[in-house]
Amino acid sequence: MQLVPNKLESHQKPIFDNGENREETPIVKKPIFDNEENREETPIVKNIGVDTGGTFTDIVMRINGELFTHKVLSTPQNPAHAVIQGVSEILRLHSADAVGAGSPSPYIVHGSTVATNALLERRGARIALVTTKGFEDVLEIGRQARPSLYDFFVERPAPLVPADRRFGIPERTLHTGEIQTEIESTDLDALASKLAALELDAVAICFLFAYVNPQNEQIVAEHLARLGIPISCSHEVLPEYREYARFSTTVANAYIRPTLERHLSTLTDSDLLYSSNETVVRNEMAGDPNTKSVKKQAADTYPQGKIKKSFRLMLSNGGSISVEAFQGRLQAENLPSQDTSVGIRTVLSGPAGGVLGAYQIAKTAGYNQIITFDMGGTSTDVSLCNDGISLTTESTISGLPIKVPLIDIHTVGAGGGSIATLDAGGALRVGPESAGADPGPICYDNNGEDITVTDANLFLGRIAATQFLGGAMSLNLDKPGAHIEKFAAQLGIPALQAADGILKVANAAMERAIKVISVERGFDTRDFTLVSFGGAGGLHAAFMAENLGIETILIPPNGGLLSAYGMLFADVVKDYSQTVLWRFEKGSETLVDTLNIGFDELLTRAENEMKPEGFTPNHLKIDRSLDIRYEGQSYELNIPYFTEIGAHALVQRFHAAHGQRFGYARTDAPVEVVNLRLTATGETDKPSIQPLPFVDADPSEAFIVQNRVVFEGEALPTDFYRREALQPGNQIAGPAIVTEFSATTVIPPSFAAVVDVYQNLILTRK
Repeated sequence: MQLVPNKLESHQKPIFDNGENREETPIVKKPIFDNEENREETPIVKNIGVDTGGTFTDIVMRINGELFTHKVLSTPQNPAHAVIQGVSEILRLHSADAVGAGSPSPYIVHGSTVATNALLERRGARIALVTTKGFEDVLEIGRQARPSLYDFFVERPAPLVPADRRFGIPERTLHTGEIQTEIESTDLDALASKLAALELDAVAICFLFAYVNPQNEQIVAEHLARLGIPISCSHEVLPEYREYARFSTTVANAYIRPTLERHLSTLTDSDLLYSSNETVVRNEMAGDPNTKSVKKQAADTYPQGKIKKSFRLMLSNGGSISVEAFQGRLQAENLPSQDTSVGIRTVLSGPAGGVLGAYQIAKTAGYNQIITFDMGGTSTDVSLCNDGISLTTESTISGLPIKVPLIDIHTVGAGGGSIATLDAGGALRVGPESAGADPGPICYDNNGEDITVTDANLFLGRIAATQFLGGAMSLNLDKPGAHIEKFAAQLGIPALQAADGILKVANAAMERAIKVISVERGFDTRDFTLVSFGGAGGLHAAFMAENLGIETILIPPNGGLLSAYGMLFADVVKDYSQTVLWRFEKGSETLVDTLNIGFDELLTRAENEMKPEGFTPNHLKIDRSLDIRYEGQSYELNIPYFTEIGAHALVQRFHAAHGQRFGYARTDAPVEVVNLRLTATGETDKPSIQPLPFVDADPSEAFIVQNRVVFEGEALPTDFYRREALQPGNQIAGPAIVTEFSATTVIPPSFAAVVDVYQNLILTRK
């Protein structure tokens, strides 16, 4: 039996539309997150956040105290086109009366999956590795550890550089920094000739102990500059010890950098980002067969008035950097013209924006211990924030160690577009394969043939087909049902049970991801609030929370665009590190002086590199920390460092942290400082999140219709509400469905919801 999902009454109009009939149904009548009082009379575009995902590209634009949103299908073959389309459309819809004469320039913060996908799909650059002779196979050997201990047939990921493009050169630097073997000019000339014949896109240079003395790497880099291609040196990308991680991170940076450069060049070279030349914009939009534009896009003109935008790139650590610095247009004193390590620092930039936005909203609402749950179309990202955003320098992407500071995010291949299949044994599997944006789920009516999580939700009545993307995109109700019926027949169960099974399998994968970042690290999920966002997050959050024992769920307004919104909070952040391997001597405070000298060197670099970004030393926030271990250990703990702290107090902090993390502390064992870490932050203008007054408990003004929705195999009468019409204080008892432009929230029968003063939906178990 196919259950027909909700259909709104014919007189109901979408709250959001695609730009037509704008006077009758404006996209936003009130701020979504930002409720500043005393707004300026002249509307001014302040900044724009753009998140390119696997299925949708999301745009959030801030005009004075209001936030306007937009969403377009991503264009995986050329992600820049979806960015150009989305930004041009949202400006066309709002900026004609939002950008006046003399308006200051807005800036765009862009996070994307371009770098990540280049690694995951192995579609990066053609690169070569230059290393110390005899160490050409470091990437092949790795750590000599099987990723799956009991799998004797496991296939390790192949190195990003094949053996025939890995070159050893006679050179040697000792661990003390002394140059034992200098590089001969004849070897340099021979190397350059070999590389020139390979038609490379980039080169990675990784020498032993270059983090102590980079002289030999610098000599080779200068000599190979004649090739005219990007060069990544390990002493710039990761000046830390452990050659496998350093080599892997540097090679990955070289591998993705040309792809990222092409993507950014397409954006920065577009007149869309610099002027109102509508001809170029029309040609960009009309000439690309992969771009799905709204009606009349190619014919409509771009708003008049020149707009010079500052374009910033979102980083995986929750900060941002100017594209000009990445491309070499900004130059600091006595520094290279390009930040050569930026490429690898963008690999999780989109999810980082989501965690940043979720944490800001939750903290404002009074929730300091949260687990973020970002379920999009292709994957799900989870992160644990225990009184702050967690960072890590130990990450693995596509089986490759990536050792740069990034928000501690765990990703699993389960999303709205994840495909349901049967394995060789006839068991149900969901993901990691995804239907993406093209063709997308079957219900997109775009020639898709694979059943997805979205199709299952629609089949069970949990998505209002006529309100998808605020009515701008209608979903086909019939096709998914026919496919699910056939799929259920293969399983030998009813169709409703098959659809419910698809959702439960997807939920189980996402629950395991949450346990990895919580239970496996000693945290009790019952102590945390689940902050759910992403286009599909609200459909699954309550069911997962129930299984995990989580009592409270916070769902922000417009959660489907929260990653783009979070980018509006991104400060300018740069990280610096240096391996030192210094031992604490008991009873001696001299190491503290040495530490301060080491940090002063990193601080000088930070101050020089932040000046072109517009920040003087007096306007920087500086955070220092140390990676510390017991002598002989192969892992470290990061401990905050303050210049006035004594050596004894610092060691005691390490003992306490070790005891909390691992359950014991060896107070008599020698302690060693492995790495110095310094983070420089330049604060940017951010949206404010202001409370609204309580109205009452009655949500009837937001009521749309009542339909039957399946919960645990039973079709129950379920009220549907329009999220934009809900007011603070409104209370909703499950079962209920709350629809909005970018997402849908399911409130199961065992849950109830209330709207708080920040317009968040707070779900709790009855």
